Amino acid sequence: MKNILILTALVFSTLGFAQEISLFNGEDLSGWTVYGTEKWYVEDGLLVCESGPDEQYGYLATDKHYKDFTLTLEFKQEADGNSGVFIRSTVDGTKVSGWQVEVAPPGHSTGGVYESYGRGWLIKPDPEKDKALKMGEWNEMKIRVYDDKLTSWLNGVEMVTIRDKKIGAGEGSIALQIHDGGGIKVNWRNIKIALPQ
Repeated sequence: MKNILILTALVFSTLGFAQEISLFNGEDLSGWTVYGTEKWYVEDGLLVCESGPDEQYGYLATDKHYKDFTLTLEFKQEADGNSGVFIRSTVDGTKVSGWQVEVAPPGHSTGGVYESYGRGWLIKPDPEKDKALKMGEWNEMKIRVYDDKLTSWLNGVEMVTIRDKKIGAGEGSIALQIHDGGGIKVNWRNIKIALPQ
C-alpha cells in the first residue's frame, strides 16, 4: 500500500506544473514587445495599457513563446475595460493570430474564448458567471492551456473549458490586448506563469 501511495505521488508530481515564474518585473517592459501605437507603460509597479491618439488595437506580447502553461494575473479596469489575454499568438503590425481569453466590462463575456481573424467566439461563459467580475476592482484571472484544452477562471470561478484542435496546434506568445475605439484603460499586475515539469 505504501509503495502504491509513493507511486501515485510520483505520477502526480510528473504531471504537475513547476514553480511560478514572473513575466512582469514591476519596473519596465523587459521581455515584452509593444505592437501598435496604443500606450503600454509601468506606473507605481503596475503595468498599464491605455488608449492612444490613434484609438486602434494594440498588443503587448512576450518575447518568448509558451505552449503548455498555467497563467495567473490580476487586472483592474478603469473606464471601458475592453481588453484580453491572447495565448499561442503571433502579431504582425496590429493583426493578431491566436486565441483571446476575454477581459471586458460587465455583460460582455469575460473569460470566454475568441479567435480573432478566424472563427470569432468559440465559447462564452454562462451569463450567470458574469457576477464573478468586479468592475473597477482587482480581479484574478487564471488560464490553463495544455495540448488542445483551455480552461479559464475568474476570481476562483471556472468560466469556460474548451477542447479545440486548432488551439492544440497553435504556437506563439502570450499577449495582452487593448481594444480599438478609445477611452480604455486597464491595469495589470502579478503576471505569473507555471510550465509543465
